[in-house]
Amino acid sequence: MQLKGIHHVSAITGTAAGNFDFYTQLLGLRLVKKTVNQDETSVYHLFYGDEKGNPGTELTFFEFPMTGKNRAGTSSISSLSLRVAGDAALRYWKERFEQFSVDHDDIVERAGRQTIAFRDFEGQRLVLVSDEHNEGVKGGIPWEKSMVPAEYGILGLGPVQLTVKNPEPTVLVLTQLMGFREKGKYPSTIAGQPDIVVYETGEGGSGAEVHIEERHDLPREQQGHGGVHHVAFRVDNDEELREWIEHIRGVRIPNSGFVDRYYFRSLYFREPNGILFELATDGPGFATDEDINHLGESLALPPFLEPQRAQIESRLKPLHTKPNE
Repeated sequence: MQLKGIHHVSAITGTAAGNFDFYTQLLGLRLVKKTVNQDETSVYHLFYGDEKGNPGTELTFFEFPMTGKNRAGTSSISSLSLRVAGDAALRYWKERFEQFSVDHDDIVERAGRQTIAFRDFEGQRLVLVSDEHNEGVKGGIPWEKSMVPAEYGILGLGPVQLTVKNPEPTVLVLTQLMGFREKGKYPSTIAGQPDIVVYETGEGGSGAEVHIEERHDLPREQQGHGGVHHVAFRVDNDEELREWIEHIRGVRIPNSGFVDRYYFRSLYFREPNGILFELATDGPGFATDEDINHLGESLALPPFLEPQRAQIESRLKPLHTKPNE
C-alpha cells in the first residue's frame, strides 16, 4: 500500500460568503461542491478545486461563525500551498495581490522551488508554489470559466507544512506507518530556527510532500478561523482504505474507522503531536449528484441528509454571490 499524495486540505472560515468571494473571485478556483458539515449541518462545507475537483486539487472550508481567530503555534498545519504552472505565474500573482491589497511576501525559494506566501482576509496562511521544475504527481486543470488566465491558474494543492515541538514521533508515523520517505531539507525563513525537513510519498513532487518545521518558541496552536482543520492523503479505492484501517488498528492508534463522506470514503486519526490526518479515496467524486457543468450551483446533500433539506436550508445564510461567476 502506498499513499498517492495529498487528497485535500480542510480549513476553517468564520464567514462562508467572504470565503466564497475570496477563493472564487480573487484566486479563481471553482466551487465544486456547496454542502454542509455532515457532523454539524447548520454550517456550510465548501469545496474548491480545479475543473472537476479532482483529488489533489481540493481546498475545503468548514464555516464556524462563532470561532475566534486562529492563534498560530505548534501541533498544527501551519501553512498550505497551491501549485501554479511556473515562475511567470508567481509574478502574475504578485501583481494581482498588490492590485487587490492581499497581504503577501516577496517571491523566495523554498525546497528548490520559487514560491510566494500570502494570507487571505482571515489570515489563513497560504503559499503559491511554482511547478517550473517539479516532477511527480501531476497537477489539475484550471477551470476554463475562471477569471484568472489558464496559464496562471491554480493547478491544485502543493506541500503542507506541519509545525511541531517534537518532530520525532510525527516523523515515525509518516515514515514507518504511512510510508513517507525523507527527501531533503531547506532553511527556515525564520532566523535561528532548524532546517525544515521534506518528506514525500507516492510519485513524489509538490503534490505529495509534507514539510516538518520544528519550533520551541511557540505555544500550542489554538484553532479558529484562519486555521487549518486537517489534511487528507490519497488512497486509491475502498478496498485499499479498509486495508489501511486494519493496518492502523494493528498498531493501536485510535481512529474513526470507515466513514462514508459520499463523495469519498475516509479514515481519520491523530498523529502523536495531535494533528488530524485523514485518508480519503479518490472516488466516487463530485459529479456523483450534480452535472459536471453545474457543480456547486445549488446546495448538495448526501442521501442520508436529504430528508432534512428544508430544515437545513432554513438555517443557512445565502452566499450572496452567484456561484461560479
